[in-house]
Amino acid sequence: MTATAVVGAVLAGSAACGTVEQLSAGKKLDRAFEKLGKKKTLSFELDLDTDVASLKALDAKSEPEPGEEIPQEAAELISGAKIAFTVQSKKPIEESGEKDFVGMAMKVSNTDGDLAEYRVIGDYAYLRADFDTLGEMMGSPAPDADDLPPEAGAVKDVLEGKWVKFNAKEMEKAAAEEEGEPEPDPTLDAKTQKKLVKALREVVAREVKFKTAGGGDGTEHITATAPFRTLISELLGEIRPLAKDLPPGMDLPTDKDLKDAPNTKVTADFTLKNGELAAVDVDLAKLAEDAKVKKLGLSLRLSEGTKPTAPAGARTLDMEELVQGFFAGPGMSDADFGEDELAPGEDFPQDEF
Repeated sequence: MTATAVVGAVLAGSAACGTVEQLSAGKKLDRAFEKLGKKKTLSFELDLDTDVASLKALDAKSEPEPGEEIPQEAAELISGAKIAFTVQSKKPIEESGEKDFVGMAMKVSNTDGDLAEYRVIGDYAYLRADFDTLGEMMGSPAPDADDLPPEAGAVKDVLEGKWVKFNAKEMEKAAAEEEGEPEPDPTLDAKTQKKLVKALREVVAREVKFKTAGGGDGTEHITATAPFRTLISELLGEIRPLAKDLPPGMDLPTDKDLKDAPNTKVTADFTLKNGELAAVDVDLAKLAEDAKVKKLGLSLRLSEGTKPTAPAGARTLDMEELVQGFFAGPGMSDADFGEDELAPGEDFPQDEF
């Protein structure tokens, strides 16, 4: 949500430095992002718009080691995957803090159906996944639920694709008691945020060209086009001085990392329906340069949010069951190791052990 707000502020404000058309596009995007922020429930779907042949062409260009090529099953999984996400808050999203969000749902699916789904309602988190399909696609079959011991409990439901639940608040509390109170994540203060957004707006205004086109029936398209490497390099140049205030583990690419990135122009198409942001489409195929990529893009579809609900019949999963279900195995006694298995003085072969 923070990233979306920053993108909206940057795109909307930066256009004011350009032509009348830039200014008009900026105002329209500004209003569209403002409307998103005033909603209490929001849903969107993210789709990697590509195909197996394009993914394999990209993989081949990266020159993987023999045997490390992307598997057919993985390419099929990625090419057809979609992620649906819904969030619900007690307040307008733009005013919401972490404690204001009361519901969240995320679902990953492809042409074979739903692959995994996760919901958070109040204190509880709910989970289900199609481990058989995921295992087949990744070439690593899932364990058979019938092979688990009776103590596994709800873990069997997990492997069978049924809903299970666990108390997320209790798990967080237990983790805090075990590891101690975590250090608070670094946050950008209001003054630094304002400075950053201003700097990013100047970069976008300088490098991005906006264009508007009507589509009829209340639909309008606003396109933003920019040279990829130039835009990313300059944006990162403005962000790096603030790196110490970013969340831990977020390493920014260096100019050296980006020197081989293509500088082809990339276009993002924002679709507005009656003034509200309905979709964002980005065509990335040109970034593949000489790879034989015909289809490579990102599509984001927004819609009126539906209230996330708790699934019926979910069994409670606790950590003890999880450990017993996945890591417990038949015990082994001394009798399982014959005394004549190893010659006197012989040790385990370390290179094979």
